Amino acid sequence: QVHVVETGGGFVQPGGSLRLSCAASTPTFSTYVMGWFRQAPGKEREFVAHISRDAFITVYKQSVEGRFTISRDNAKNSVYLQMNSLKPEDTALYYCAASLLLSTRPDDFLSWGQGTQVTVSS
Repeated sequence: QVHVVETGGGFVQPGGSLRLSCAASTPTFSTYVMGWFRQAPGKEREFVAHISRDAFITVYKQSVEGRFTISRDNAKNSVYLQMNSLKPEDTALYYCAASLLLSTRPDDFLSWGQGTQVTVSS
């Protein structure tokens, strides 16, 4: 099982930027698809982005495309989410997760961290 820890959340004004990081404790990190999900209060967990094992494929939720960028560093067992032009509706608890599938479904992801809070407000 992959153990992941997310960091980098915080409070930011609309239009601001944050960079989330996720560190995974597994020597087989490069064999996993990595994804970012988020969950706002009272809402279901939703897909934000995922990245393939070799980083050649990235997929985004439509509302974040062009503003968010997912990347990974297999040498550091880490995945990142650069978030620019943040909006209040981006406010949520952001989770990193690992999967064997190129999926957008939370149920297809094997391991979840505790999440890192992102709050966008003026």
